Amino acid sequence: SFSILRPEDWILKFIFNIIFCRKRQSYIPNVTSIPYISLNYNLTKHLQDWLRQDWEIGLHNIRELSKYTFQFVPIINALNSALLITSDEHIIYRVTQLAKSSDDFKLVFFASASLSENIKSLSLGYLFIPSYWRQRFFQINVRLDTPPRATAAGFWYLHEKQPIKAAKAFAEVRSLPYGEEMYTLAHTIAIFHQAEDFSAIANINPETRNFPSSEPLLRPNTWQAINSCDRVIADAKVIQNSTSRASRAFALNRAIGELLQILDNPETIPEAERYLIIDIATTWKTALEKQTLEVGQVEITKPVTNPYIVGDPVEGQLFVGRDDIMRQLEELWLMGTNMQSVVLYGHRRMGKTSILRNLSQRVGAGVKIAYVNLLGVGDVAHEGEVLMALSDAISQTVNIPPPSDEDLLNLPYRTFTRYLQRIVETLHVTSLQGLIIALDEFEKIEELIAAGKIPQSFMGYLRSLVQMSPKIGFILAGLHTLEEMTADYFQPLYASFTPPIKVSFMEPDATSVILANPGIDDFPLDYTPEALNKIYQVTHGQPFLVQLVGFQLVRRYNDRTFAMKQNTNPIFTLDDVETVINDPVFFQRGRYYFDGVWSQALEGAAGQQTILQALAPYPQGLTIEELVQSTNLDVGILEDAIATLIRHDVAITNQGRWQITVELFRRWVLR
Repeated sequence: SFSILRPEDWILKFIFNIIFCRKRQSYIPNVTSIPYISLNYNLTKHLQDWLRQDWEIGLHNIRELSKYTFQFVPIINALNSALLITSDEHIIYRVTQLAKSSDDFKLVFFASASLSENIKSLSLGYLFIPSYWRQRFFQINVRLDTPPRATAAGFWYLHEKQPIKAAKAFAEVRSLPYGEEMYTLAHTIAIFHQAEDFSAIANINPETRNFPSSEPLLRPNTWQAINSCDRVIADAKVIQNSTSRASRAFALNRAIGELLQILDNPETIPEAERYLIIDIATTWKTALEKQTLEVGQVEITKPVTNPYIVGDPVEGQLFVGRDDIMRQLEELWLMGTNMQSVVLYGHRRMGKTSILRNLSQRVGAGVKIAYVNLLGVGDVAHEGEVLMALSDAISQTVNIPPPSDEDLLNLPYRTFTRYLQRIVETLHVTSLQGLIIALDEFEKIEELIAAGKIPQSFMGYLRSLVQMSPKIGFILAGLHTLEEMTADYFQPLYASFTPPIKVSFMEPDATSVILANPGIDDFPLDYTPEALNKIYQVTHGQPFLVQLVGFQLVRRYNDRTFAMKQNTNPIFTLDDVETVINDPVFFQRGRYYFDGVWSQALEGAAGQQTILQALAPYPQGLTIEELVQSTNLDVGILEDAIATLIRHDVAITNQGRWQITVELFRRWVLR
């Protein structure tokens, strides 16, 4: 600090008071005039010294002087001089410390703009010279020509709610510490600020944030708000694209909750960008609230109807997915005049029956589907009984009475052929495109022939039916292709069928669709992405197991929410999935699948079960050498068995290691 003794000022003040101020309370305050040039130089020098010795203490003193004095010129001169000699690595951090409160932003502005040019322009303003003329002669706006000025300009533009200009300013200092962060922050805020309606919000594409992750963040609270906005964008995409009203409602509630969290805690966001973030949150909240009437609210007040079906075929609106297979079948029957015949084959409980039962909804009114489950024919003693089952199903489909049971038993082939001929004539008259006879569980025919219940000639007769008319086609569904049915009496069918269609595991996206949108209106429960990923990981998209996991999750939710009166999250998490699949009850309820796969491993090539037992303890799999060592099987037998397991989707190879395909089946084998 400093002081200057000036007695002449006191004498002048004393004379003035004697002459003009008769009343004591009217005297002039004790004010000492100090020469401007001397004060300006000394104060500027002192402020520079303070800032150079300790930036934070210097800023504190500057703020105090700015608040209680009119010494703005030396303050700005000292500040700019100090920033000019600041090393590049400290510039952005120091300007950040300067831009902490609303009172600081006049200092921030003149850390970039010219004070002298603004004073000259302001002086001419008193002469009523228009501002646009003054701007032509004086550079009164912020400047980007040096790192300190560009940095100060960036923070000024953020404060003035001009994020695009802020990003341009910070682009000048991207190479400095925190420069990439501030540029990315301003650029991101600019994108958010331009999105003013729901569609614009939902169509924002997440962008890669390029600032170094190892560097401590300069604006962690702002990034927390930006991350909240990112989650709002993700939820907006769900609202825009999801077919589930419940999923959309939950996403809407989550998004509004994120925005309210920002609006309820504005003081946590730094001053420079605070009001920009508040404007964004307010605008987005208004846009989302307009969606409320369209989306609606979901409140769960009673046990949720379980939409997942375990064991039985899935029909109607509950049948979701398998579009690839349905499309192949449509191409066979809708794109031409011939009803081509095809084999649908796949592993147990892959959904073949569900596909057959839902065909009629996909092939149009011109193609009729007569579905026959051959397991339903029972322990027949005559091929006429099999043809009775076919006649009954066809009759229900085309509304033409079937032949009498007596005729079918006495002359089965002739009677059934005449019946189909009547149907073909009816198809011509009614302009129907054709009839498809769907024979499910086709292996039953092989069993009946092997047991001597029906003659081997039945396969030859079946081939004659396939070739009888382009208006009639067959679809045979079972575990095997016709080539795998090695008996000679299956050979006649080979040439009459198009290449078989395999029903295998579902893709991850299809699995997620089935779980999150199971086909009923207003399904009120949802899944986290982690939960969906886990379900696919342990089921490999096996339809029966996918349905079983979903079924158990809904049952557990209902039990906890309504039986145990617990406050349960309607969104299934990774922990929920882990709890369900680790429950012994899960494996008990899935025994039909697990037992079926295990039993099928006894058929065909020898050694399949031995290989499965050897693989079960090793999720990562075993090499062929390790399998030979652990099973003691001959290499030839081992290779045949593995080939069969792969063909039946029970095992896969991954980087030279053989693994059990379905993780849940591997765990069941271990049990």
